Amino acid sequence: MTSTHRLPDLFGSAEFARAYTIAVLTAVFASFTIERAASAVTLGTVIVALCALGAAILWVRREELSLLRIAPSSLLAFLAWAAISLAWSTDKSDTILGWLELVGFAFLAITVGHIRDTLQTVRALGDTLRLLLVVSLGLEILSGVLLDTPFSFLGIQGLLADGGPVQGIFGSRNMLGFVTVIALITFVIEWRSQSLTPRIAVPSIGLAAMLAFFSSSPTVLVLAAAVGVVTFALTIVRHAPTARRTLVQWVLGVLVALALAAAFALRHVIIALLDAGSDFSIRATLWNTILDFAALKPVEGWGWFGSWARGEFPFTYINFLLDDRHQSALNAYFDVLLQLGTAGLVLFLLFGGIATVRSWLVASIRRSVVYAWTPLMLVTLAVESMFESFTLVGAGWFMLVLCALRAGQSRSWRENIDAAHTGAIPTLRSER
Repeated sequence: MTSTHRLPDLFGSAEFARAYTIAVLTAVFASFTIERAASAVTLGTVIVALCALGAAILWVRREELSLLRIAPSSLLAFLAWAAISLAWSTDKSDTILGWLELVGFAFLAITVGHIRDTLQTVRALGDTLRLLLVVSLGLEILSGVLLDTPFSFLGIQGLLADGGPVQGIFGSRNMLGFVTVIALITFVIEWRSQSLTPRIAVPSIGLAAMLAFFSSSPTVLVLAAAVGVVTFALTIVRHAPTARRTLVQWVLGVLVALALAAAFALRHVIIALLDAGSDFSIRATLWNTILDFAALKPVEGWGWFGSWARGEFPFTYINFLLDDRHQSALNAYFDVLLQLGTAGLVLFLLFGGIATVRSWLVASIRRSVVYAWTPLMLVTLAVESMFESFTLVGAGWFMLVLCALRAGQSRSWRENIDAAHTGAIPTLRSER
């Protein structure tokens, strides 16, 4: 067999798909370390190379794919609006770079979503996060216990012996906390789906829980509470009789609305209990300032930039007014409002909201516990977005696109169009 024939066979193989998925997940979740250890150019080169490989894989597998279902329409609308914002951006080159970063990570998520099913994705993510968390713990032990010296190039302060906070290889304690919650959900789903033996699952869960504790991130408690409540609610729905499931869904929906209203009314008490008063005060001041600038361009925003690290107006002026060095709005929704206006915020909410509803409906009637991974992950991303802008860049954005694609693959209007060509009628029946 010639090398010309071997290459398509390699790109289309299951082994290569798994290796590619592991490589993508490692690059995405270790992007901060890659950038700090090498450079932003190196990270960009890695992402571009993985995108090129992904395009080759999708081309080889083109007969397995449907053009209509290649990506959620709400994602395409959001990306299109971000691209259109180039017309009124204050710095067109930075907007182009920010948009390309957005598209690059989204394309990697789309590729992984099409070449791996949900269980395969969960297993690959579990393997990747186990490795990265072990590396994080190892570096924290080396820095804070054995050498007692900070690793400045990674931002590791060497505070493990003092009880934290630690950040591992993820850039900040809040990012480490976010990753540990993702890892905990993934490890538990792996265990419950019998993809892992207790001999591996229990230490994995212990590792993630320990790093979550040492991160001292106030958002971890909020995320853990949100995931716990959603898990309990989803369990009730999954075990409800089919005839009563719709009623149960509506009752839970009303309870969620009441809970959100109560949380808003008691927000000061909750903040005090979390001992996050000063941290939240900083956020509140920042958000009020952002609202002032968003009001100047309420519909279209100031143009898409992504991270504030590029130092363009109005971000530099906001930091000047606050005498701070924020690199985001510390809230994904406020960040989208500032950069893409109310139009962009509506598209972003539709993108995440539609995906969450779809994944919830699928998980509520499918027997396998692995289907619970997607809605739990989307809830985690939604709640985290209230405290950080992680879901707009890097690993957070990648996970949002991946979960939205996964939700759309099981429940989408495109299935009806595909069915018209195949003569099949797509239905999503309960597996009970």
